[in-house]
Amino acid sequence: MSMIGDLFGPWKGFTVTFRQMFKPKVTTRYPKDKRVKPQRFHGRHVLNRYPDGMEKCIGCELCAGVCPANCIYVRGADNPVDDPVSPGERFGFVYEINMLRCIFCGLCVEACPTEAITMTHLFEMSVTDREEGIFTKDSLLVDPDGTPNHPLPETPLIDINELKLGDGWMRATAPSGRATFEGIEAWSPSARMGGMAPAEPSQQQTADSGRQEAASKKPTADGGQPEEESS
Repeated sequence: MSMIGDLFGPWKGFTVTFRQMFKPKVTTRYPKDKRVKPQRFHGRHVLNRYPDGMEKCIGCELCAGVCPANCIYVRGADNPVDDPVSPGERFGFVYEINMLRCIFCGLCVEACPTEAITMTHLFEMSVTDREEGIFTKDSLLVDPDGTPNHPLPETPLIDINELKLGDGWMRATAPSGRATFEGIEAWSPSARMGGMAPAEPSQQQTADSGRQEAASKKPTADGGQPEEESS
């Protein structure tokens, strides 16, 4: 190897590094800058109430049965006749989620027959004690006015307002898997949301709208502007 090769040889490995130094930075400066989470983000769970304040959970334990990580523990109890907790015959007396084992797959949300459990945008949860990773009903259940609870204090990483965001991916789910119902709002109102947002349009509606917009912008054969369609 020549003397020049011996001199510049060790720097060949930095060629890509030096080339990237002068390009625009794409790295997000977390946690100062946070990316916008998708509408259907799978974050921390919450237990919802109906607009009248009654709990949606009926203690059926379907969420615990479908959980692949076995991180949900539910015990149901009979509703008091004089002071019912939920509209059904039973309610969730004990509800615990071990967040250390949860894989945030969302199967519990899909299995729930009353839309009691949903997922929010909050995922930044760090604990120093394993016991703090077990969220009980007191932490998961929203207040009667829909205000969510969180057992950990708010920090620069924990934004409590993210507990109020979610449910977007559920609204796009076709009931019973039938495409006929795609885009139709099928989820009951919730005290946390104060009523669900409008349902998302179906893929066919989106495609038709795109074609109509493209046709309206297409010039005519004589090169003029397209005529306005009469209503």
